[in-house]
Amino acid sequence: MVRGARNEGGGLFSALSRLMAMPLQALAADALPSWNEGPVKQAILDFVTRSTTEGDAGFIPPEARIATFDNDGTLWPEQPLVQGAFMLKPLRARVKQAPSLAKRQPFKAVLEGDLSGLSNMDKSKLMKLLGETHAGMTEEVFIREVRTFFQHARHPRWSVPYNQLAYVPMLELLRFLRANGFQTWISSGGGIDFIRVISEDTYGIPPQQVIGSHLKKTFDGGHAPSVLRREARVAHVNDKAGKPVGIDEHIGRRPVFAAGNVRSGGDIQMLQYTRRRPRPGFALLIHHDDAAREFAYEEKDGASLKAAREGGWAVVSMQRDWRRIFNGTRAARTGNGRG
Repeated sequence: MVRGARNEGGGLFSALSRLMAMPLQALAADALPSWNEGPVKQAILDFVTRSTTEGDAGFIPPEARIATFDNDGTLWPEQPLVQGAFMLKPLRARVKQAPSLAKRQPFKAVLEGDLSGLSNMDKSKLMKLLGETHAGMTEEVFIREVRTFFQHARHPRWSVPYNQLAYVPMLELLRFLRANGFQTWISSGGGIDFIRVISEDTYGIPPQQVIGSHLKKTFDGGHAPSVLRREARVAHVNDKAGKPVGIDEHIGRRPVFAAGNVRSGGDIQMLQYTRRRPRPGFALLIHHDDAAREFAYEEKDGASLKAAREGGWAVVSMQRDWRRIFNGTRAARTGNGRG
């Protein structure tokens, strides 16, 4: 009996030892259930474990755990560009005021129902166009216009509101990082004021943690209450080399985690800025290769994927790495019976 008890005790000790040796993520519920098991998911889990384990060579103090995310194509679809769709109505209104604009691009394409020009437009040109359509507008009026757009506009492919198309795997990643003491920020080439209206409800990211392109503003104290008005001049284009600049100006710390996507090469510098730290940060690149469930497209020069290979970034294949893409919408029920 004593021998049996010893054997049982030894077996229990062995089982407890094995349990204690398991990583914390293995003991908890899967924090990233919409991610397929594979090297990308494991790399994320390993990075967070190292970052939050005191005494580990990869430990990052809580105050330095900054994560920045591009928006279009990284957190939700960019075909069509959501802010481009938002600008349809003010562009048409502008043409009514000045009919000669109907012969100019992108006004001509918009009147013909072609959104591709706005979706592919360089961010600096897009911001100049926003200045042309929204100069003089107050913050309050702009916010009302954006909210109205998200209440009524529908994505042309899935017929659901644009802000219902946030990528579920990325929402899980945002929550997982926050649960482990990371601050999550948006650093987008899109308009900062546009994204701030929906960032908290859509991503759990408060408006003060959104960085983006923006127009200059002026203070108008001639009203009660006083207001801020947009000018037609562009203050900052938060794209390509402008992203690290915007991050430094708003945060004052270099990110330790950053995510962007393949399309225009607009996120390369942000990911390089994050990866090349005293301690290497984590760079995540989303590759759109799932035409059935979302879209499939490449850059003509392959610049982002080339930079990923050279920099050792983690590259997400939407087709292979994501078990589902969208939440409980019509979009989640299209294509191969998968999400």
